[in-house]
Order: sequence, then structure tokens, then C-alpha cells
Amino acid sequence: MKVFTIINPTQKRIPIVVSVPHCGVQFPEEVRDQFNPELIKNPEDTDWFVDRLYDFAPSLGITMIHSVFSRWVIDLNRDPESKPLYSDGRIITGLCPTQAFSGEKLYRDHRMEVDPSEVMRRLEKYYMPYHQKLQEILDDLKSEFGKVLLWDCHSVRQYVPSIHKEKFSDLILGDAEGAAASPQIIEVAYKNLGDDVYSLSHNYPFMGGYITRHFGKPLQNQQALQLEMSKITYMDDNEITYDQAKADKMKRHLIKTFNALHQTLIS
Repeated sequence: MKVFTIINPTQKRIPIVVSVPHCGVQFPEEVRDQFNPELIKNPEDTDWFVDRLYDFAPSLGITMIHSVFSRWVIDLNRDPESKPLYSDGRIITGLCPTQAFSGEKLYRDHRMEVDPSEVMRRLEKYYMPYHQKLQEILDDLKSEFGKVLLWDCHSVRQYVPSIHKEKFSDLILGDAEGAAASPQIIEVAYKNLGDDVYSLSHNYPFMGGYITRHFGKPLQNQQALQLEMSKITYMDDNEITYDQAKADKMKRHLIKTFNALHQTLIS
């Protein structure tokens, strides 16, 4: 059973990896019937079309990895021991969530938690393979180039009151408050992402999830950044369908940023 998808570079590879852990929408047969059938027809908390938005990455020499299964099965960007990422009162869905960000119960039986033995099974079957493969890719690139950058990609509705009372910025760059990447890499990313078109914030209200915090080891020449973006920047105004014109504009913005980061990495 495939639990992730790898898209290899179509040009000479460069030391950058793009990870998209929340674009998956599938539910394994062994757990599918446990979920509310109406909710999983359209898993709302999906980072819709983010893998499509970044489909330019292989042409730049970037390796991509993205999820297959929904984050409602197991969240690839949560601590494997279910330690909370934030403690500011926002709603935080768990490693194996039982409710959506909207508060809706995900399971038919309205369970409040997933049995620990089932959590462990999902960790071993769906979670660890993604993380192990990601580290394998990073190690391989670092062995060739001496350094590597992981770019973890996310999107969010412009307004999610259970997380943040105000509308989100268009782009939110996270680096675990400086712990996941070097000051130079952070500066280059921030400078290139910021312009008069898109609003940009830094480490607020997202500073990077578990993937950024775990894989970001700048002292070992393994950098990690997270980019959260408002879905309205590449989807229609109702945040339902992919908007090609908006997406193309965002792609140009991201390509500029990746080119600058690549030059910094190899300089």
C-alpha cells in the first residue's frame, strides 16, 4: 500500500526538498467505515491542491514528497507522542484527530480519542514511512551537496476562528523562531516572499509544525522552513476551487524564492 508519493526532479537535482503532508484525501479501507461518511467525502481540513500548486518544483530540480492519506487518519505534522505544538488556547487537532478544526466529530461513534493501540498501528503503517523516507531523501542530498533545505508546504482558510481570531496573512513563514534554519536562509526566504502583493508574517500565528521543528537542524547543514499560505491566494474567493490565474501568480512568486534560496545554499 502506497502511503506517500515521490516526484523526482526532471532537471538536475538541487539540495531542496518540498514536503506536502496535508494534501492527502484517501482513507484506508480498514478504517474508512469508522469515519462519518459525509465528512470524508470532502475532508475540510485538507490542504487542498497544494501539491498541484507546487507542481513546478521538479522542473527546478527539487524533489517532492506528499501524503496520500487524509490528515484525519493520522497527522504527519504532529508530534508522534501527541505533544501539543502550541499552548495559547487555540484548537489543536491531535496525532489521530477525532474532530475537525470546525469542531465536528469525525467518527460515527463520536469517540473522543483513538485507542492507543490503534494510534500505534497507524504510526507504524502510515506515519513513520513518510518521515523515514523524508530523512532518507535529505540524507542523500546532503551527502551530495553538503547541505540541504526542507520546505514544508501548507495552506489554511483565510479565517479559522478556532485557531486565530483575525484573518491570516497571505503567507506565514515559520522557522521555529529561528531554531530550524540559519539566519541567512531565513532572511533570504523572508525577503523574497515579502512584497506589495502578498501580506507576510513571520512565526505568527504558525512557527512551523513537527516536521519543521524535527527536521530543522541548521548546525548539521539541514535547514527547514514552513510556508503556510491562505487558500484565497491560489483558490477562488470561496476557497473551494483551484484558481489557475491566482495559482500561476503564486507559482512565479515561489519560483523566485526557491531560486534565491538555491543560490544561497550553493554559494
